[in-house]
Amino acid sequence: MDEIMRLFPNDMGQAIQFKVQNRWQMLQEIRVRLNRPIELIFDDTTEWVKNLIPQTKEATFLINQLSQFSLYRLEDELREGYITIEGGHRIGIAGKVTTTGSSVKAIQNITFFNIRIAKEKPGVALPIIPYIYNGDYFNTLIIGPPQTGKTTLIRDLTRLISNGSKQTNPKKVGVVDERSEIGASIKGIPQHNLGLRTDVMDACPKADGMMMLVRSMSPDVMVVDEIGNQQDIDALMEAVNTGVTVICSIHGRSISELKRRPSLEPIFNQHIFDRYIVLKRDTSPGRISLVLDHNENNLLQKTRGVTNEVDWSTAFNRNSHLGRI
Repeated sequence: MDEIMRLFPNDMGQAIQFKVQNRWQMLQEIRVRLNRPIELIFDDTTEWVKNLIPQTKEATFLINQLSQFSLYRLEDELREGYITIEGGHRIGIAGKVTTTGSSVKAIQNITFFNIRIAKEKPGVALPIIPYIYNGDYFNTLIIGPPQTGKTTLIRDLTRLISNGSKQTNPKKVGVVDERSEIGASIKGIPQHNLGLRTDVMDACPKADGMMMLVRSMSPDVMVVDEIGNQQDIDALMEAVNTGVTVICSIHGRSISELKRRPSLEPIFNQHIFDRYIVLKRDTSPGRISLVLDHNENNLLQKTRGVTNEVDWSTAFNRNSHLGRI
């Protein structure tokens, strides 16, 4: 957690470390708000660092560490409301917004920080493989609200698809990692394990990156995190029409909610996805609510299954703990 602790002044960092101690793997978020206690959100509880209240000088320290003393360097990220740092950790920011016309120009007077902890969880995606693979992979959309483990899940899916197993053929995987959260690349080299046959287009807009990967790296499977705008949808459909399998995630609570978004109408009208994995908020991230086919039939069955990717049986069985990955 060195890349996170360096963001804080010594006294604040020490207070957080003392409170967290050996629970870093359970920590999801560190929320810093000026003039309020620091909030620590774990998998199963929320705690407060009450003995140190951040003031303006602590916020300035955080901003300087995030920007390496150059806010101009982070101008684009500031307009988006988040900054991704080494390790794939995303820092959400809020404060006074300045606009030009109807567009956000910048966020000034940053007084709220949400440090979301990126984690590798090898094997977390293992139980859903039988639902999205049948000799080849299905186009799959992973749906969930924030903090449901979408990025963690899609990162491990990338590794599993790339490496293959006794039951699945290894595939060439192309990852479009616009926010550097999936691979946490440094100078283009992923720090997370994305598998042996994975190529990454890092810090590239999704719509551009999808087309670039199709032309340059000929992936069998393309992985994209958090699609949403019209350009993303157009590029995704173009990629599918070239014969590439697409696995991506999106913010949402249900398919019915997504169908109300005009930009998403084409993917439902043209039945782009064969599988929908719906996640839900719970005390532990990564809880699966539904696994649906293209007709929106629920495929989720809780039967005895495998738990070790190295020693899978000759036929897939559904994992008994699929609801909690």
